[in-house]
Amino acid sequence: MTITIQHQQTSAATALRGAIAGAVHEPGDAGYDEHRKPLLPTLDPRPDVVVEARSTADVQAAVRAAREHDLPFSVQATGHGTYVPNDGGLLLKTTAMSSVFVDPSRQVVRVRPGTVWGDVLAATRPYGLAPLSGSSPTVGVTGYTLGGGMGWLARKHGFAADSVLSADIVTADGSLLTVSPDRHPDLFWAIRGGGGGFGVVTSLEFRVYPVAQVYGGISWFDVSNAASALRVYRDWAAAAPDEMSTAVVLTTIPDVEAMPAELRGRRALGIKAMYTGRADEAERLLRPLRLAAGPALADGYRSMDYADAAMGGTPARFFDFFPALGDEVVDTVVEAAEAGSTVEIRHYDGATARPGPDAGPVSHRGVPFSVILDKPTPEFADRLRPHGIGGAFLNFLADTTRTAAAYTPADYARLCAVKAAYDPDRFFARGHAALGA
Repeated sequence: MTITIQHQQTSAATALRGAIAGAVHEPGDAGYDEHRKPLLPTLDPRPDVVVEARSTADVQAAVRAAREHDLPFSVQATGHGTYVPNDGGLLLKTTAMSSVFVDPSRQVVRVRPGTVWGDVLAATRPYGLAPLSGSSPTVGVTGYTLGGGMGWLARKHGFAADSVLSADIVTADGSLLTVSPDRHPDLFWAIRGGGGGFGVVTSLEFRVYPVAQVYGGISWFDVSNAASALRVYRDWAAAAPDEMSTAVVLTTIPDVEAMPAELRGRRALGIKAMYTGRADEAERLLRPLRLAAGPALADGYRSMDYADAAMGGTPARFFDFFPALGDEVVDTVVEAAEAGSTVEIRHYDGATARPGPDAGPVSHRGVPFSVILDKPTPEFADRLRPHGIGGAFLNFLADTTRTAAAYTPADYARLCAVKAAYDPDRFFARGHAALGA
């Protein structure tokens, strides 16, 4: 058996090498170790073939070669969403397939699958346009968007998946399809939040928005005011306009040059805010939170280009949606922070809770809060769990056995039906691609 598998692997690499524009790497080749690794440092995958695609034709050839030689198949651009190693399989890298085309008159952008958000921000800035990007410019546009995409403009304009207009996708048999509201609408629905389990997207077209400047950042306050500030925040958020996006963080002030030396490493309460309007309007809206949090230790709010906003994120080792932030939830997250966990409470609602009639299957719309802990002990997780909905957000979900938790039961059932129609033998089966398995 071992000899047969090795023969298949070598045959796949041989068939691809010289037949595609991109490079092909096997174990021991220069570049193999560089290209096989995802972002997650705990993973050490050992694929038998790594294919660097440079064109859609390369992607099609890689899919067909993996099928012909019966190799497990996976794809990654930046590696942010890789949670399961593809040992012994074919890893398709789309990193080199990076380009951005901006149509400012239509307020539309088209990207290839290796594009990261920093590329799009740089390309749209001259036109005063903004994409529905996330918290890091190094995150890949396609994977982020297919997983839903909760960015800092989402309360005003919806999830990133909601702004997708069309996509080119290589399916499990190596065919190239263009999907849109009137072409393969079932597949178009599924990819807008359903993840990458339906094919390899080689081109993505989406709306961008006239947002040149925002007001916001992160301001830091004494952590002793955390409980009272969170109790104000839960009521304040209900009346916040869609233009205001916020999160409350209980964590350690980062050791960065921009922070006063005496504050670095100190536990603190951080209030993240982004407002797509005037600074004075933002400050008027934020005043109740400032009063509840007390005098700022470091005030980070300012007017800035949207492309320059750096909001940061928290590793979601515990994540759930919460219909309300009751007293027990508040007390638990404050105690968890005191025990050393970073806590981030994010406000959703707004446009994310008002999907259009053809919107894709993005998570649990209409639940107003999420809670993230980066070091969730069983005690704190158990105390929080009864108050959440038991849900997940695909972009934040590392446990691939819980994919269904990212969707409503109706949406998950529909996703499984689309999966069965376009990938009946489950060629795409790594990570969250194994829908219905």
